[in-house]
Amino acid sequence: MGSPQRHLITCALPYANGPIHIGHLAGCLLPSDIYARYLRMKGKDILFVSGTDEHGVPITLKARKEHTTPQHVVDQYYDLIKNALTEFGIQFDNFSRTSRPVHHEMARDFFLKLLEKGVFTVDTTEQYFDKEANQFLADRYITGTCPNCGNENAYGDQCEKCGTSLSPRELINPRSALTGNAPVLKETKNWFLPLDRIQESFLNEFIDSHKADWKSHVYGQCMSWLNDGLRPRAMTRDLDWGIPVPVEGAEGKVMYVWFDAPIGYISATKEITPDWEKWWKDERTELTHFIGKDNIVFHCLIFPAMLHEHGDFILPKNVPANEFLNLEGDKISTSRDHAVWLHEYLREMPGREDELRYVLTSISPETKDADFSWKDYQARVNNELVAILGNWVNRVVVLTQKYFDGAIQEYDPGKYEEVFAEANEYVRSADESAENFRFKEAQAQLLNIARLGNRFLQETEPWKLIKENPEETGTILRASAELMLMFADQIMPFLPRTGERIREMMNLSKGDKINAGQIMNTGELLFTKVEDDIIEVQLNKLKKEEKMEDKNEQTIKPEIVYDDFAKLDLRVGTITEAEKVEKADRLLKLTVDLGFEVRTIVSGIAEHFTPEEAKGQHVVVVANLAPRKLRGIESNGMILMAEDSSGKLKFVAPTGGADNGSPVT
Repeated sequence: MGSPQRHLITCALPYANGPIHIGHLAGCLLPSDIYARYLRMKGKDILFVSGTDEHGVPITLKARKEHTTPQHVVDQYYDLIKNALTEFGIQFDNFSRTSRPVHHEMARDFFLKLLEKGVFTVDTTEQYFDKEANQFLADRYITGTCPNCGNENAYGDQCEKCGTSLSPRELINPRSALTGNAPVLKETKNWFLPLDRIQESFLNEFIDSHKADWKSHVYGQCMSWLNDGLRPRAMTRDLDWGIPVPVEGAEGKVMYVWFDAPIGYISATKEITPDWEKWWKDERTELTHFIGKDNIVFHCLIFPAMLHEHGDFILPKNVPANEFLNLEGDKISTSRDHAVWLHEYLREMPGREDELRYVLTSISPETKDADFSWKDYQARVNNELVAILGNWVNRVVVLTQKYFDGAIQEYDPGKYEEVFAEANEYVRSADESAENFRFKEAQAQLLNIARLGNRFLQETEPWKLIKENPEETGTILRASAELMLMFADQIMPFLPRTGERIREMMNLSKGDKINAGQIMNTGELLFTKVEDDIIEVQLNKLKKEEKMEDKNEQTIKPEIVYDDFAKLDLRVGTITEAEKVEKADRLLKLTVDLGFEVRTIVSGIAEHFTPEEAKGQHVVVVANLAPRKLRGIESNGMILMAEDSSGKLKFVAPTGGADNGSPVT
């Protein structure tokens, strides 16, 4: 196809059920903004769109929790999210909403086109139903134990702990998120996207064609789903919030949120340009989706399947998904308020937007999970932005003001050819990294220009040379100014305010070059040190949130009667053998002696115990739990565990010397 004529960049639509945190920034918002700014800097024709996802169960759950309407929730959080992103400097061409009429129309037209082409299959299936709420339960209204890792709070569509894509029927001990009751199965009719057929006719070849150019973890996750075999997925839901299904006989149903949400990229484009079709229907457009790894299945398999079956739209060229960002060694959790919220950061640390951009890019989870800590934030700002970059810029400006009243001098460009050759190599390397979505590398290469600038000043010592050779001193400072301008322009995609401030110090508008005799403005510090008290405030804030969680969030499960408890057969046992389950980081295969028989039990405790630590443990087992296959191994029972305040699992161990097989009553 040759070089693309234009670049369409999308960023995953955040749910409008809460504010933005640093995990969202590191996952897709900041990388997509860097890439869009980088391509603009290179003179490419680009369009950068996103918006809020305003349908789906997370919205209705939030509304229920806050005793308000879904519309009130999305209105409130759209404004909060958009304002925070604008202040932070995420430069979208359009940040839209999936509740807007243009999106509803686009989603309806898309659905009807697939219906007209006979893509959907219609099937009546049994789905979970909450009798007390008198409502069918969409995937996110159902929670239960993940069959892959043992997480007891997995959703009906995905386990957010291990990332496994699920269906509600795969959950162990499912429960309704509305009432906490065990749901029943009830028949309902839905429209399905036949992913099994589309896998054979299109997806296998599509994913294979990107083996060389997609990130290995993106390709690997796609292949994992394909190897397991895709199954038809319902594109409609029995809900009262969403885009109504435009089909006779589908009254009371709305489109599956993951059907309508990615269409939001198309409607966001249509909303701002009458030429939207050239961005979505011309093969000379290169489409790139920026997402977090929990959205890979939707953007790499389901949405491409939809686009392909529709037939009019281009397919994504790349989906450079990032892995997860943790916070202070623990998973970011919105429910526990264990997060750094963007709107709070902007309020509490004004003027430090580029600091956060720099740190998040420096630790970007591009190929593996990363951890944000406030101490690391402090060290990177103080040791890199202040000591290296800020110090260099300040020295050049101050010395020019001191020796030449701010006037930039004449110089011979060829005199310091080696210095500029080294700087140009850093730029070339940064370009190569940015082109391949390695923004962490690219930013590091550009900071090397500042290191080079500091080294150049140290080696030439203009503060000593000024007395005996003012002309040479002026040449050195002019060369330093040229390096500074090169850095300012190249760093714009990463630290836009910093690049703009350097140009302002140099008294240069956008695109201006340096001329001899030009007067620099009075210098100001680009960055100030992050003192210990600033960090302590943020750390104490997290500790306070954890204490509030411990104090207020310990909820009791729904009430049961004695007959419910009496159904459990709890037995004492001893783990005699333990081994890791292949390709399952969280599972151990345990052999448990119950006295009257020996059982195999698969347990999601591998993150807390090695096989050697588990072997020999005296435990309590739920002995009459229905058998369940986990990773192809039949598990016959469940080990009782307790979780301490740090999240560490402990065995519930019987005391008093009870024999194996003894009942626990």
